[in-house]
Amino acid sequence: MKIAMLSTGEEVLHGDIVDTNAAWLSSLFYQHGFGLTKRSTVGDKLSSLIEEFLMLSFNNDVVIVNGGLGPTTDDMSATAAARAADCKLVLFREWLGHLEAMYARRGIPMPDSNLKQAMLPEIADIVDNPIGTACGFKMLINDAIFYFTPGVPSEFKLMAETQILPDLKKHFPEVESSSCSRIYTFGLSESGISDTLDQMKLPHGYELGYRSYLPFIEVKLFGPSNQVEQRVKLIQIIHKHLETNTVSVDMPMVDHVGQLLADKRLTLSVSEKSSAGHLTYWLNGNENIAKQFGHGWVLSGHHATILDENDPLAATFAFAGATREKCGTDLALVTGNIDDSVFSVALSTEAGEWGALYKLSRKYQRDDQVKVISAVALDLLRRYLERKPMSARYSFLEKVKEMHIPNSAL
Repeated sequence: MKIAMLSTGEEVLHGDIVDTNAAWLSSLFYQHGFGLTKRSTVGDKLSSLIEEFLMLSFNNDVVIVNGGLGPTTDDMSATAAARAADCKLVLFREWLGHLEAMYARRGIPMPDSNLKQAMLPEIADIVDNPIGTACGFKMLINDAIFYFTPGVPSEFKLMAETQILPDLKKHFPEVESSSCSRIYTFGLSESGISDTLDQMKLPHGYELGYRSYLPFIEVKLFGPSNQVEQRVKLIQIIHKHLETNTVSVDMPMVDHVGQLLADKRLTLSVSEKSSAGHLTYWLNGNENIAKQFGHGWVLSGHHATILDENDPLAATFAFAGATREKCGTDLALVTGNIDDSVFSVALSTEAGEWGALYKLSRKYQRDDQVKVISAVALDLLRRYLERKPMSARYSFLEKVKEMHIPNSAL
């Protein structure tokens, strides 16, 4: 079965807005076994819409059209659909009554332009929109089933979840839903992961996917939803190959660390230099961490507190200890100065202190650089909370020096 999604509108085509609806629908449909085989975008020109509808109808079984159902002159999906199906636009009095009642409840007259939203192809069936003025509709163009939906995300998502997806399941009851398990890695290259995993022979119905976004690479295992035990066994095998650089499974790294802090009831304070406040912002985005968070300090310039040209790692260790003491928290995580691409991180705990100097192996934009440094610091905390080896290796960082000071030596 081939399923396509067509996003309409000049604002989507020219990048004025990001097409989040398409990404959301792709994920939703895949989870239920209706993976998209094509996504495309077209502007608000009538001839372009008709041409695209016809082309999609010849090559797909199902097409989801998003946008172009508003009351303005540039909203032409209904007109184009009628032309493509060689049928008339007619007034659907059912939807007109709905619109009139909606405006009556608001105590204002219905604008004449809204009448256009009740003009639909005569062969269409209404797909209800309980929160907006644009109804969706379903119809055949050639032998393909078309669902037309409004572009407003809240309206589109509600209709897709409550009406379109259930209708597809009625039409195609043999389709099995799929699930995706994820392993989040940090410090590996995509090619290195691929070389390690591509030799695996997966059972029928399973496949691997990869998503690379700084600073992580996400390894995804897709498989049938009703084979939980099989999928767990496979993800355990994959995890074993990537364990030294796996930072979390089936949840983002920061959420995993947040769960660990909450479970262990440990409080955390943070001081930052080279990560420029990104680490504090990132951590506080997680509800569990926010509850366990003490203070966050962000230092600008070559602040004297962590300036030690002879031994920058020792200076960062000292600052980590001072942060934990002054803030009165169980843990303190620190990023020190960065000089000539060399930066330091340190963690202070009741059991001792750990830290390292790393050198960036490439030139990063500033926004990317603070993400990498923040991830190194957070990984140091994760390793401590998981009782994993504290020494880490990252393919894109050179380890200059590392140190551990046990509590007895402090």
